[in-house]
Amino acid sequence: MKPFIYTFMLLASIFIAMPVHALSLPCSLVLNPAGDQFPNAKGAALLYKAKMTPSFPRTSISILAVHLPRPSSLGNYDSYEGFAFIPNEISWRFRLYSTPEKEDPTWAGRFDLITSEMTQARVQVRLSNSKTEKLGSSILTGSVKQCLKR
Repeated sequence: MKPFIYTFMLLASIFIAMPVHALSLPCSLVLNPAGDQFPNAKGAALLYKAKMTPSFPRTSISILAVHLPRPSSLGNYDSYEGFAFIPNEISWRFRLYSTPEKEDPTWAGRFDLITSEMTQARVQVRLSNSKTEKLGSSILTGSVKQCLKR
């Protein structure tokens, strides 16, 4: 009987000591420059459960980005898009809209229909050509891992 109790206690202590990584929503994460080229560019993403349909809540992602370079200064681009993805699984892209300032506008947008578990997701602000729908390189990036509670 004693070996059974010792084995049970050992297994219980292993499982109790294992960290639980659950996504804590709502969550906000900082989007930092993807490289060294635009150190003043910054952004934020807000993730939360939104009841958009009668069935069940969806994950909503909202992005706000500031001090981004003019898209056309980086090639054949005219806007920015929010891009969220779970590596090797699925991605979502949505348009970011600029505020009316002529110089250095703020870019913002949202997407409300995500049903996937987001624990491994990454969020980016990427260059975009709205006419050809070509997506360019990432300017800002962040990981939902910032939102995991242990």
